[in-house]
Amino acid sequence: MGDIQHPETRKAKPVATTALPRAMTGKASPAKAAVGDEPVFAYIASLPQPQRGVAELLDALAAKTLPDLQRSVKWGMSYYGVGDGWCFSCGAFVGHVKLMFINGVILEPIPPVTPIGMGKATRGVEFESVDDVDQVQVAAWMVQITSVPGLGRKRS
Repeated sequence: MGDIQHPETRKAKPVATTALPRAMTGKASPAKAAVGDEPVFAYIASLPQPQRGVAELLDALAAKTLPDLQRSVKWGMSYYGVGDGWCFSCGAFVGHVKLMFINGVILEPIPPVTPIGMGKATRGVEFESVDDVDQVQVAAWMVQITSVPGLGRKRS
């Protein structure tokens, strides 16, 4: 899988830069909850650098890796899913971007970060810059996590 470059064709409306929290406190930003691509693109566009670059890279990697990707803004973060459940989220904080996998304890290898307030099964990884993103590993986690029920998915 080739490296994902920053998307040049996707442009969200300019917005004021979001003030970022230092740690997880229930919300990553004041972004309003909304389903769809445009709210996520607007959330990402509101981030300061280098968090914006990391979030753009992760969003583009998700779009390339997962057919039928669905996006939403929930709890001040971008959420991603395939089917009828949310599988992972991406939130920007002072000094880093946190990529969190709902039910991440099933991933191989298990991501190193246990986010506070995200549930016992959630695991994630933090990135300070685009250079920190191991695109092959992150794409593998994205594919793996779509094989288990996500947040909000109806269980059969």
